[in-house]
Amino acid sequence: MAKVLMKGNEAIGAASIVAGCKYFFGYPITPQSELPEYMSRELPKIGGVFLQAESEVAAINMVYGAAGSGVRVMTSSSSPGIALKQEGITYIAGAELPCVIVNVVRGGPGLGSIQPAQSDYFQATRGGGNGDYRLLVYAPSNLQELVELMQLAFHKADVYRTPVMVMADGMIGQMMEPVELTPLSFDEELPEKDWATTGTQGKRKPNIINSLYLAAEELEKHNIHLQEKFKKIEDREQRFENYELEDADVVIVAYGTTARIAKTAIENLKEKGMKVGLIRPITLWPYPAEAFKEVSDKTTDYLVAEMSMGQMIDDVKIVNEGKRRIHFVGRSGGMIPTPQLIEDKVMEILEGRK
Repeated sequence: MAKVLMKGNEAIGAASIVAGCKYFFGYPITPQSELPEYMSRELPKIGGVFLQAESEVAAINMVYGAAGSGVRVMTSSSSPGIALKQEGITYIAGAELPCVIVNVVRGGPGLGSIQPAQSDYFQATRGGGNGDYRLLVYAPSNLQELVELMQLAFHKADVYRTPVMVMADGMIGQMMEPVELTPLSFDEELPEKDWATTGTQGKRKPNIINSLYLAAEELEKHNIHLQEKFKKIEDREQRFENYELEDADVVIVAYGTTARIAKTAIENLKEKGMKVGLIRPITLWPYPAEAFKEVSDKTTDYLVAEMSMGQMIDDVKIVNEGKRRIHFVGRSGGMIPTPQLIEDKVMEILEGRK
């Protein structure tokens, strides 16, 4: 299939349609507004439904309803809009319904800015809503990977009956790159959606979609069931890219577009004789602890690089188990780190070892 030059937000929409999504409920907010615009134009062509809701709260509850009928459905927003959706997201997680949620992250807190950021890491990986739940969270670093992860997100949502988030910073939403929109095939067989509210046809009892358990014993049993599912996801779904780890003195840990910037810094440092590697988490949850097992014994320091004030540091500390020193470099509020900023921090770390 020939490649097509697309903007990131439109590539999200195109990949979703390729994945079989026919229903979109959302609300415009920069820097993801081209995505609902794209879906409003393209979904009617395939007999799908686009609906601009009156608010983000309404949009996520429409997703809840559509997901309950077993169809492939999605919503998208940017940081403060995703914050408004949190109540609906935890309802969907509690009711065990598959759907895809896209966050094209902008600077915060509050309304912040319309510039790219990665400061929704806590919101995505720790759960912004109430209760003991998790989201499977993907973080693409280029548009081709974005196209593939969107398809994977719909597939895994159906496999585990769970909401899946694709978290892309605003730069990915706004950049243009060539993409190939080839439908992906997956080895896993999808379970029957015998839980869906599609009408009984007089053949079974009505299905009930719900996250309300008034008896404490029943709710605890449900929570134990959910934790067993999350443990399966944690064991099976870690994704990452390791780059130039062999004999690296310093390993940078970065995701999304910051990882692309870090690769440029690594190449520049390589020309100066420095040995620097990269761990790029592709799943932010489950966090790819397996990636860190491939780090060389020679490595003494991790450098966490983010477009935030350092939200991923906590996860690096957990997997590090006190074995190596951890440092941070980053920009926030919509500012983008440069390769030079990362290079200077690596040099500072190496100088401090002498």
